[in-house]
Amino acid sequence: MSKIKFSESVETGRHSRLLQLTGKWEGSVKTWFEPGVLADTSAVKGEIRSILGGRFVMHEYKYELEGKNYEAIAIIGFSIPEQKYQIAYLDTFHSGTNIMFSEGDETSDGFSVIGNYGDTDYAERWGWKTEVILKDKDNLIISAYNITPGGEEAKAVEIEYKRIT
Repeated sequence: MSKIKFSESVETGRHSRLLQLTGKWEGSVKTWFEPGVLADTSAVKGEIRSILGGRFVMHEYKYELEGKNYEAIAIIGFSIPEQKYQIAYLDTFHSGTNIMFSEGDETSDGFSVIGNYGDTDYAERWGWKTEVILKDKDNLIISAYNITPGGEEAKAVEIEYKRIT
């Protein structure tokens, strides 16, 4: 990776957009286990901070689901050579002992990445799409969708964050 390309990206490019996500956040998280049936709404608190000189941001957050406490980490970056957003995601509820890797493109108001998950209990792996939208400097929405092996998509998680000042 060229240092010039990276420094340009931090100043005015995709890394600049990632760095706009940094800060402390709180809000609500909604969870669906089946399409269209809201299972839970709980509080969520998170922090997004720059790591490795602005090459990545790390999103650490804690939430409740059905009265139990969980935590998650997502390392988010933009690959200059691949021209793709990338996320390495792990948590104490969804991913078990796996790290889910996702990759995708910029959208008009953020970015969208797709990964997949499954284990020996699944005949086929399922897709997992994550959309990150910074509505304005103080409002962030992170939505995730299950994608069946047949290609049907349904919302699974939605975090609505407000920046803590």
